[in-house]
Amino acid sequence: MVTLDLNLIAAHLEGLEETIIHKLIDRAQFAPNPNAYRPGESGFRGAGGKSLFDMRIRYQEEMDAAFARYLVPEERPMHRDLPPPRREAQLSPTPLEIDDVDRVNVTPQIVSGYLAFLPRLCDVEPEDDGQHGSSVEHDVLAIQAIARRVHYGALYVAESKYRGASELFARLLAAGDREAILRNITRPEVEERILLRVSQKVDYVQATINTAVRRRIDHEVVLDLYRDLIIPLTKEGELRYLFNRRPTGNSGSRSGTP
Repeated sequence: MVTLDLNLIAAHLEGLEETIIHKLIDRAQFAPNPNAYRPGESGFRGAGGKSLFDMRIRYQEEMDAAFARYLVPEERPMHRDLPPPRREAQLSPTPLEIDDVDRVNVTPQIVSGYLAFLPRLCDVEPEDDGQHGSSVEHDVLAIQAIARRVHYGALYVAESKYRGASELFARLLAAGDREAILRNITRPEVEERILLRVSQKVDYVQATINTAVRRRIDHEVVLDLYRDLIIPLTKEGELRYLFNRRPTGNSGSRSGTP
């Protein structure tokens, strides 16, 4: 079972930082390649208005669904109409108190935010190097790493915080006071430590890069991704979890959020 010790949860989230950084560096080795995201230019027959990126993430998620990836709470897909698992998976029990974990799914927002961020990550000329297939492959891997980090934090941090102040959160949830809940789940000092650590890691993992064949990325670009997308969407996921958490004790009734 996943622990609800906030220190251990934080350590797990810290471990996911390296994965995200490496995936972003891998994607940054290619140009922005805007044609890979242009509707109707996937190169697939019968794909209609889909882009190459659309097709790549769809096929990846269909395969992952067959392998039971999305039975894991923190693994949330972009698409909702995926095939059922074809593999019998042995899952560990979780301490989560939610009937439908997909109510916490913010992967569509992660995808849109990531695509908006992409031109900064891949700020090179010319803007198209023809490596469209490799580009969208690395996009999908980066998005999945980000989504895993966001949803793990959203689910387990929210449950841990709720149990640490259950009477307070029960009262705020019963009142539907989203802003007060947001204030109580926000830890500015923790966010600052995350940003400092990520900045140092981006530089550290690139310290021995051979710039003759590999491109470095500016740590400020990754910091903006954390500051503007990863951290806010983690808190949005926490809010969704709390509003959809199974009521316990005297917490009263409340409406779930989509």
